[in-house]
Amino acid sequence: MLAGTHVCLRKVEAQPILDAMREHAVNHYCAAPIVHSLIYNAPESMRAGITQQVRGMVAGAAPPAAMIEGMANIGFDITHVYGLTEVYGPASVAVKRDAWAQASLSEQTRLNGRQGVRYPLQEGMTVMDPETMLECPADGNTMGEIMFRGNIVMKGYLKNPKATQEAFAGGWFHTGDLAVMELDRYVKIKDRSKDIIISGGENISSLEVEDALYRHPAVMACAVVAKPDSKWGESPLAFVELKPSANITAADLIAHCKSLLAGYKVPKEIRFEEIPKTSTGKIQKFQLRERAKNV
Repeated sequence: MLAGTHVCLRKVEAQPILDAMREHAVNHYCAAPIVHSLIYNAPESMRAGITQQVRGMVAGAAPPAAMIEGMANIGFDITHVYGLTEVYGPASVAVKRDAWAQASLSEQTRLNGRQGVRYPLQEGMTVMDPETMLECPADGNTMGEIMFRGNIVMKGYLKNPKATQEAFAGGWFHTGDLAVMELDRYVKIKDRSKDIIISGGENISSLEVEDALYRHPAVMACAVVAKPDSKWGESPLAFVELKPSANITAADLIAHCKSLLAGYKVPKEIRFEEIPKTSTGKIQKFQLRERAKNV
């Protein structure tokens, strides 16, 4: 930020990103998970000549474990940051502890996929029961809502006092993100409250299902939403983009998910379609929810 050169690209594509890193000796960048996935899935020849240590931040969505591990495998140092526009974008960070470097890669992936250390201008970040406004125990199991308060939290929604009052009920800003607090008080994000799929009375985290899908080597991008289901109320529907050379079927991916998830969490349907994204690569699930209703 101080005397640094900013390199701007007009489009999110692996080739120009890696070309720019090589040409300008870029050593820091920030991107949504799907952009990091483009980088580590790119042919090794595209990364040739990048000799500097590259550090990246991942934001905009909870990063799949496969993405964090993939970036580590190519030598990129990734830090997970979290926040919302209402709390000034990134408002907490997954600060890495020195001892984590001694852990296995899979354990480092798990540890680095969490949140919990507030930015200095935030007075607090925690996980609370939105009904009782009591902090959830740090047991890794009790789910609550992530909440913030501090000097970089918004004053409110413009000309919408009702929404503002709801967002700040109990004196904390309610993010709408569901999480558990682990024993070391780091936070594992489970899902957006509106993205939880309720199937036959069971709560299914769309992030957990996506994480399983991303572990298949053929998957480039995926997103899971609720689809209306006459029997179960809702069922998981997965939208998937495959890597260019991949040749698998929906049945293959469903079998893969069955090996990693409880039966009721496995997608009932998989659609191979282009997934709508913002210009920065953030997946637009609201569009997918509409597709799920209309087809």
